[in-house]
Amino acid sequence: MKLIVLDRDGVINEDSDEYIKSVDEWIPIAGSMDAIARLNRGGYRVVVATNQSGVSRGMFDLETLSAMHKKMHELANEAGAHIEGIFFCPHGPDDKCNCRKPKPGLFQEIQARTGFKLEGVPCVGDSLRDLQAGASQGCATFLVKTGKGKKTLETKKEELPKGTLVFDNLAAIAEHLVPDDPFANNR
Repeated sequence: MKLIVLDRDGVINEDSDEYIKSVDEWIPIAGSMDAIARLNRGGYRVVVATNQSGVSRGMFDLETLSAMHKKMHELANEAGAHIEGIFFCPHGPDDKCNCRKPKPGLFQEIQARTGFKLEGVPCVGDSLRDLQAGASQGCATFLVKTGKGKKTLETKKEELPKGTLVFDNLAAIAEHLVPDDPFANNR
């Protein structure tokens, strides 16, 4: 088995500058659940690492965040996909925690909880901080152009971790990592 670490907002679901604050606002990006299913069929265990500072900002509570994640799991299951774990930072930018990306805490927790060495593990994000957190632990970095990805590419291209690969969306990354998926070709 292999591991892949995905950011949530802007990679799996639509993002918003106003934050995703409710279950109704949590809308999957077209093709993202099928992409996760393809990754699973290719032998990847999928985990999510996401900053959720809306909790500390009082925009939503942990119960609402849990309901959003329940919806994500349900939609993934409907697509034949499985998300093994969700690792999140509920802190704000001034809380001085070690888990808010670009700091490495979420990735260190993933390594401790899964037992996977993260060297070379794909890390997918739409922002520089997503990729910096993964790169700090030796992950291979992938930038998607969904969410804030196009803006990241335009304004932070020179700062991207060395070797970062850029794709239109998560579906394109899944096709790249799992090129021989007979199920995908028969759909």
